[in-house]
Amino acid sequence: MKEWKKLLYIVAVFLGCFYLPIENLRFNNAIFESLALVKWYAREHVLLCLIPAFFIAGAISVFVSQASVIKYFGAKANKFLAYSVASVSGIILTVCSCTVLPLFSGIYKRGAGLGPAVTFLYSGPAINILAIILTARILGWQLGLGRAIGAVIFSVVIGFLMHLIFLKEEKARNANGDFQFGEIKASRTVWKDIAYFFSMVAILIFANWGKPMEGDAGIWSLIYALKWWITGFFLLILGLMIFNWFKKDEIKEWGFASWGFVLQILPLLLGGILISGFLLGRAGHEGIIPSRWIDLLVGGNSFRANFFASIVAAFMYFATLTEVPILKGLIGSGMGKGPALALLLAGPALSLPSMLVIRGIIGTKKTIVYVSLVVAMATISGMIFGLIVK
Repeated sequence: MKEWKKLLYIVAVFLGCFYLPIENLRFNNAIFESLALVKWYAREHVLLCLIPAFFIAGAISVFVSQASVIKYFGAKANKFLAYSVASVSGIILTVCSCTVLPLFSGIYKRGAGLGPAVTFLYSGPAINILAIILTARILGWQLGLGRAIGAVIFSVVIGFLMHLIFLKEEKARNANGDFQFGEIKASRTVWKDIAYFFSMVAILIFANWGKPMEGDAGIWSLIYALKWWITGFFLLILGLMIFNWFKKDEIKEWGFASWGFVLQILPLLLGGILISGFLLGRAGHEGIIPSRWIDLLVGGNSFRANFFASIVAAFMYFATLTEVPILKGLIGSGMGKGPALALLLAGPALSLPSMLVIRGIIGTKKTIVYVSLVVAMATISGMIFGLIVK
């Protein structure tokens, strides 16, 4: 680095420290919100969401045959099957935009095509069956239906557009075969691998089983009451399978692969959450940007309102299901139905923390295009929905 650039960085840091507005109440509150958000995330998501996801991603990278990933999700795979499976993955995986990242990284580095991998990346948090049901019950069946249909269509269209836009690069990637992990000779039968992965996915799902609405009864409430017993059962089964079916070298390689995902993803994720909390705060709390600005800009069904809702949703961090009560408050403040759907389609699938991680996996250019496609489609969908549903 040239000496004058170093001098500029030093001067910039000095000026930032010199004029640090620590006397400003809003600035101090934004600092508190960023720390409060990252504390909440560490308590609520790292242990139960991210750690299981890291182990699943590590297992995919080590134990799933690269040939199998390429066969079902690679360049020569059946496009209908690849995009269909990837687009409905969120029905099975009830995860947020951050938890899906290790899984996305795992299948992409094993040779999955960019299109199906991005479809999976979007659909994982977007097609959350509980979130869709909650949306329909609290915000109305029109928004619930619009969210369900829009999320499935979005995932396929965005994935396919990413495939077309970066077709030349993907062909080069497939020709080079430059994937992160080599082939591991299978030492277990297929049904054993299926049982092993199923148990890990079950742990991820049941450990994060959402609390039912007050007064609800039925299977959802029963599972919630028994969630830790069910999670413990699958954890015990997983332990027995690892002890009886896996060699020490395989377990060690699995651990190293999982640790690699932790090092790649977690620092960016926590840093992004700090920035997101500083700018926009938590649900019901303000960051450096006043919430009244957002309330004023998302009323009606104009292009501006839909575009602004999509942009804010793309950068703000929404934990699973929190977007519904946030939207309820915004609609009560005058938010239009179109911008509401735009937020539902852009928010759960994107966030500033997830953007930083995605950039580390697929690069800056692909990340910018992906984010732009999500924002553009959410804006257009919101405008169309606003015209249909008054």
